[in-house]
Amino acid sequence: MINTSRTTALEQTQHMFESAHIMLTTKERENIEIADFGLGDYPRSGLQLLTYINSPRYCAKELVLLPEQTCPEHLHPPFNQGPGKQETFRCRWGEVYLFVDDDSLTPNKRQDGSLMCRPPEGFEKYYTCHRYILLRPGEQYTIAPNTRHWFQAGAQGAVVSEFSSESRDDYDIFTDPKVVRASTL
Repeated sequence: MINTSRTTALEQTQHMFESAHIMLTTKERENIEIADFGLGDYPRSGLQLLTYINSPRYCAKELVLLPEQTCPEHLHPPFNQGPGKQETFRCRWGEVYLFVDDDSLTPNKRQDGSLMCRPPEGFEKYYTCHRYILLRPGEQYTIAPNTRHWFQAGAQGAVVSEFSSESRDDYDIFTDPKVVRASTL
């Protein structure tokens, strides 16, 4: 694990918001979550996020990924007699490789056979989605409920707006059974 303090992570996250020209209130800055997923691998595996609103009707968040940072593979299962969380990712700044269990997307291989993106070393067996869409600023993709996915920032990092139905992170199912969603730096 790279030794990163909460203060350093918040400073990096704030810089990313500024790069994306997203202005935050003092209260919003105080509510930024630094998720390390309990893997002892932050910042390689991790996510910084700010939830604007999360209600039974809808949810809006900003996701910040540091350079080449990866959010572990997971899905949003059905809950409360509903189909589960449906979410749209819209890239605001940088690039994000969104891997989804969707056969219509691009395989994770370059022409020479090497991988476009690599899961964090030592965790490869927990990344089973091998098709991706590359999102650049202004591009978006909607993930259906109960669909496995993971994502990784490009070399500069990324800021992604997430619009979804109700978010229940406590119901998320991660491919890696060691992931602790509530864990924060």
